[in-house]
Order: sequence, then C-alpha cells, then structure tokens
Amino acid sequence: MSKKIVKVGDIQCGADQLFLISGPCVIEDESIMMKTAEMLKEISEKLNIPVIYKSSFTKDNRSALDFFHGPGLDEGLKILQKIKEQFGFPVLSDIHDHTQAAPAAEVLDVIQIPAYLCMQTSIVTAAAKTGKVVNIKHGQFLAPENMAKPAQKAVDTGNDQIILTERGYTFGYNDLIVDPRSFYEMRKTGYPIVFDVTHSIRKYGIPSADPSGGAREYLPVLSRAGVAAGVDGIFIEAHPDPSTAKCDAASQLCVFDLEEFLKPVIEFHNLEVKYRK
Repeated sequence: MSKKIVKVGDIQCGADQLFLISGPCVIEDESIMMKTAEMLKEISEKLNIPVIYKSSFTKDNRSALDFFHGPGLDEGLKILQKIKEQFGFPVLSDIHDHTQAAPAAEVLDVIQIPAYLCMQTSIVTAAAKTGKVVNIKHGQFLAPENMAKPAQKAVDTGNDQIILTERGYTFGYNDLIVDPRSFYEMRKTGYPIVFDVTHSIRKYGIPSADPSGGAREYLPVLSRAGVAAGVDGIFIEAHPDPSTAKCDAASQLCVFDLEEFLKPVIEFHNLEVKYRK
C-alpha cells in the first residue's frame, strides 16, 4: 500500500517513526495545560517520540448543559498559542462548526474533525480550505473503507494533507469496540493512520467523572494491538490528575505514567516496521 507523508511542523506523519498526539481532553486551567506540556516535552526527548499537543477549546458533545464545555475559541487558542511558543509543539484542536475553521487556523497546525461530524461537508471543506493538516476522526457509525469519502471531500477542496484517526465502533449500547480490520482498511486510503486509544475505552452514557465511565485496564493491550497492526501514530489524552479532570476523567491517562506506558508501545511499533520491511 502506498503511503502519503503528511508534515506537521517537523513531524513526518506516515514515516517509520511513531508519533504521539496527547494532552488534556479539554483546555482547563493554564497551570494544568502547562504542566502537561512540560511533562510531554520531557517524555518526547527521553523516548525520541515526536508530540503533537492536543486539547479541545470547546467540547460541544457533552451530555448535560452543566458539564464543563471548555473556555471557548478565543481563550482556548490563546493558551494553545502559548504552549506552541514555549514548548515548540505543533498544536491540534477540534472544530464543531464551519465558522471556527478560519480563526482556529491562525494558531492550529492540525484541525480535527470530531468523529460524529466526519460526514458534515461544510465542516470538512472549511477545515480543508485553510490549508492546514486535517485530522478526520472515524465516525463510530461508518465502515472503515468509507472514511475515504470525507477524505476525498478535503482533496476535492484542494487539500490532501489528511490524517485519519480510528476510535472504535458503536457496539450495542454505550460501548465501543476496536476492530483491527479497520486499521488495514483505513491504511488502503494511503493517509497516515492514528489510533485514538483513550476514547476507545470510554463507556458512553456514563458521566466521564464516574470511575466506571472508562476501562483503563484495556489501554495497554489495545495500544499494542494498534501499533502491531501498523498505525502511524497513537492518540492518548493525558492529564496530571485524571480523577479531577473536567472531561473524560475516567479514560485519560495520568501524564506521569505516560513514559512507562509508551516504552513497550514504541518497541512494538519498531518491530512492526522491521517486519514490514
């Protein structure tokens, strides 16, 4: 399968080196954001794994109005700009409406399309028109081969700088299942493929602050299975104290545990690359 290399800053997504997308689920207090970035910088240098810093300025799919939705576009972008300048990370966040694409592109290196919006033409094309890299998350309602369709919308708009991210399929009620066949099918598109492992273990319908709202015990086996199946990057939301996180508290990984978590994942990836060659 031919593969496209997509550059995000100095990171060559789709090359042989595994890359990491990580950060708190949603932008919280600046001190939390900076502490996470500090730890990610240290981990990146120790393990020689390039990092794209991710955090959402708005979470538009919370299940209740009184749940934290984030600081919003303007304030969120200010914090991401500060992280970008201070730590040198490329930054990624998601948009929820086509009008957010242009202002977000002034700061973001990667514009992410949420899974439940991946077939919304106006959002995909608005992101593509900015010329930024577009990360399209795989809708949990789509067959993996059908991810070629939103990708083609971006291409037809004039932008082929695309990453595709897997995060599981709806299976029954309030559960997600990761089917390794999806990595194979999505790789046929030729775009770099990312595995969003922390979202795949969320238990939807259960508040994210409830300890039963995520199944962290599956994170090691799922992440290793994904890199063994040939993904190019891994997406792990991380927080200094997940139990107090304002979103996805039950599924984020503690950033202080991330280094040890990644070591075998990187080894599995390197073995897969060696086998493939």
